Amino acid sequence: MSDFPRSVRDFYDELAHDYHLIFPDWDASMAHQAKALGGLLRRHLGAGPHRILDCSCGIGTQAIGLALAEHDVVASDLSPVAATRAAAEAAARGVRMPAAAADMRQLPFASRIFDAVVCADNSLPHLLSPQDIQAALLGMRRVLRDDGLLLLTVRSYDEARQGRPTSTPPQVSQTPGGEVINFQLWHWHDDGERYDLEHFQLTPAASTWDVRVRRTTYWALTSSQLTEFVAGAGFTDISWHTPPASGYYQPVLTARRAPSA
Repeated sequence: MSDFPRSVRDFYDELAHDYHLIFPDWDASMAHQAKALGGLLRRHLGAGPHRILDCSCGIGTQAIGLALAEHDVVASDLSPVAATRAAAEAAARGVRMPAAAADMRQLPFASRIFDAVVCADNSLPHLLSPQDIQAALLGMRRVLRDDGLLLLTVRSYDEARQGRPTSTPPQVSQTPGGEVINFQLWHWHDDGERYDLEHFQLTPAASTWDVRVRRTTYWALTSSQLTEFVAGAGFTDISWHTPPASGYYQPVLTARRAPSA
């Protein structure tokens, strides 16, 4: 199958207005995810508050929750539409959270200014080559202070690479406007590692449905592949945390920026 013509930025620019409809209760998801990630921050860095960069913030699901938990959060995202909404949603909830449009491969921040960098919601696998992943991870390492913490969350791809699923189960969310249905179709590439994703979102429209389809591509990185990339970028103390252990809905990788010699 040929590559979809739309870029990752286009995907999230188009989805930004409706992204909260993926969640049955977006604010509850913010709080739950911040609690889980906050637990890992405390375990590795102490009580805080900490200065955090969320370099794939989307509309702010993790970043706003961490800011509401009194961390000093800066947010960035490839999509300027998503980043603008993240800042507005944070302000609406009474927290200041600077947000900028930025490619995670070229982070526009000074070196060694953050205690932690968060890259959540399966964002890193949008990068489809070893060179791009290395560029992103080296950038994250650069902006971390010595012994700072990296937190990556990704889909659990180890089993998916074996079975190559072609869809996800429909997820139904109750909204003031009625039920919203989200599901995905996956079209695997011949290499067995990358896949094109079609995200379907159905919203009520009079006596029918308004169907919105957005398309993007992912690299289904296994835990061993990602561990190797993170180690190759100069991180140490690499650990994986499963959802039952961390409380987060995806596996979480944590790693430290080794102190400079």
